[in-house]
This record gives sequence, C-alpha cells and structure tokens, in this order.
Amino acid sequence: MTPLEPGPNRLLPRLIFASRWLQVPLYLGLIVAQVVYVVLFAEELFHLVKLLWDPGELDHTITRLGIAERSKETVVMIIALSLIDVVMISNLLIMVIVGGYETFVSRLRLEDHPDQPEWLSHVNANVLKVKLATAIIGISSIHLLKSFIAAGTLPDKTLLWQTVIHGMFLLSALAIAMIDRLMTGGVAAKMKMPGHH
Repeated sequence: MTPLEPGPNRLLPRLIFASRWLQVPLYLGLIVAQVVYVVLFAEELFHLVKLLWDPGELDHTITRLGIAERSKETVVMIIALSLIDVVMISNLLIMVIVGGYETFVSRLRLEDHPDQPEWLSHVNANVLKVKLATAIIGISSIHLLKSFIAAGTLPDKTLLWQTVIHGMFLLSALAIAMIDRLMTGGVAAKMKMPGHH
C-alpha cells in the first residue's frame, strides 16, 4: 500500500483531526451569549439614563439592586460598574471565540484585514490562557469593587470570601504567566543550543 492510498491507518487520523469542527457550535453559542450581553447592556444603560428624568427610578433601582445606599451618585456608580462588567465579559467572550477558533479549529486568515487584533498574530494556547486569566481578574475586580460600594448590605463573610477568591484568581494568573514564561524560555534556550535549528 502506497502512502497515497486510503486505509484505516490514514482514515483514523483524518477523522480525529476533523473532529475539531465539533467545536464550531460551541463558538456559535458564545456568539449568541454575546448578543444576550448586548441586550443586557442596553437595558442597564436605559435604567441609568432614566435616573436623570424619573424621580421614582432611583427607588426602583435601589430595590432592584438590593442595596441600602440611597445616594444617586452611588447608584449611578454601581450601574456604571455593571456596564463595565458587561463590557469586560464581552471582551472575554471575543477572546475565547476568536482566539479559541484560531487556535483549536481553523485559521481565520485575517493577515490583511485592517481590524485584525494585534494579539491574534501570535496567539497560541498559552497566550490565550494568560489573556483569559487577566480578563477574569479584571471582571473579579469590578465585582469586588461593586461589593465594597454596597458593603452595608452584604455580610462580612461574603466580602471576606469574595476577597479571598479574588486573591486566588490573582495567584492563578501569576502561576499561569510564570509557567508560560518558563516554557517559552526553555524553548528559546533549546533553539540557541548548537545543533538546534
């Protein structure tokens, strides 16, 4: 049997490699989640703008958010942080959709596209992990800040656990970044050794 002839030893690797296309519905599902976040953002923005002309909206928003603080400035700050939170989660979704598809499914071939993200040109599984960990820390920071602003309505135990969990996210991101640096440093050192090209 020549290498070009079909056979079970060639069909199985092709089938395994083609199985990466099973991830496509997952990425399409994340695009739907992105649409949901756009709708959620629009709803929150509407409530924020409505605070300007509707005096009853402040009480409604305070009840909706479940906070004790009755200052309009604080309520506006919490809604603004919620909007930032939605944007950061949306950015995280984009990173997973674009970076994950490019890394694990198929090349997007955006080299000549003027809007190609800079990070996409050198994305790999390790770079994607570091970027995702950084994005999760940002999202966790926003949640923690919102909790501290509304601290009067939350038990001390909740605030403590949120702080501990945020600290664990930070440590995890540092560990991922260090492992990535060690791995890329090891590869670079091997490339410099004589006999490696």
